[in-house]
Amino acid sequence: MDLVSTPLLPEGFKVPASRNEEPSQRLRRLLATKPYVFGPGVYDPFGAELVMYHGFDAVYFSGYSFAIGHLGTTDMDIYSSVEIADGARRTVSALRKFQLTMAMGDPDKGAAPIHLEIPPVVVDMDAGYGNLFNVQRTIDLYVRAGVAAAHLEDQVMPKRCGHIAGKALISADEFVGKLKMMRNAADDLGHKDFVIIARTDGVSATEAPETKRGIQLAIDRGLRYMDSGVPDLLWCEFPTAERGPTEHFCSEIRKRFPKARFAFNYSSSFKWQNEKNPITWADLGELGVGFIFITLALQHAAGHGMSVLLDDLKTKKEEGYMALQRKEWDGSDIPTKSHHLFTGVPYHQHVGKEYGAARLSEDMDEHLEVSQVV
Repeated sequence: MDLVSTPLLPEGFKVPASRNEEPSQRLRRLLATKPYVFGPGVYDPFGAELVMYHGFDAVYFSGYSFAIGHLGTTDMDIYSSVEIADGARRTVSALRKFQLTMAMGDPDKGAAPIHLEIPPVVVDMDAGYGNLFNVQRTIDLYVRAGVAAAHLEDQVMPKRCGHIAGKALISADEFVGKLKMMRNAADDLGHKDFVIIARTDGVSATEAPETKRGIQLAIDRGLRYMDSGVPDLLWCEFPTAERGPTEHFCSEIRKRFPKARFAFNYSSSFKWQNEKNPITWADLGELGVGFIFITLALQHAAGHGMSVLLDDLKTKKEEGYMALQRKEWDGSDIPTKSHHLFTGVPYHQHVGKEYGAARLSEDMDEHLEVSQVV
């Protein structure tokens, strides 16, 4: 890992040189050099920072997760383009700041600097939040936010989660127009490397202009979208975890487009633990899948963790919280056990002193015993 100086860190501290690489270029490099790129699904900056800390290739900013985390509701086109674009912007900004704070460590408490790569952020764009001019505006927001890639789906508006019944499709021609607008809007902003993912919900759509339904509709749609020359990755949303349809879709697309790459949702809607022969990520890579993600990965983890704690607090009271702290501090690599270190208090105090802001500096530290406070 090459390290470089930055004016936002005191002398002697450095960050990975890739800080200065465009996110979309980094994602393309990863796609070109790895069997597949994996990104856990997040809905806020905190989750994205954890993904970054644990060294994943990418962050997937999930629309369903955002609907839960931002509005406490479901994935049925209830939020707007501006809302999710702002969520993505805050997330990208947080990752850049997190890289700085981790590279600082905590000199006073002997916490060494940690040099973390900034994962490119792939963002859900749903059905585009309107017509092709809404798509144009959304791409403008995403590109300026520092997003590396976005995916667009061929549903009518208001759209539905790919695993909720009642999906209807717009015409293939209209969708291709939206894809072309994505490409041209990004290019106009000087981001010709922006990665575009085209998604079809053809497999389980109940309404579409075509007479075909099911997997054949999805294949026909996928070929039509690839014919446009726009998609960098093609995504077919499947109703179950069964491997057969995935293999069939990818092989049929590759008959005409041998170098086609795919995106695959290792969906939280499926009970993978009940599959007798679940498709593996290595299998997907061999099929040509370049980007794998779990839409609600961190939402399920957060729901599980918070529910366990709340149940313990209700039944065991203060002992319930102390039990959590024992788990955090038992020697495991739980980066959030010191919320001050994770959120960058040492960085802010040290830089505050460098800038002459005494009230913000480490001089105001109370120097309490480390056995008493985090």
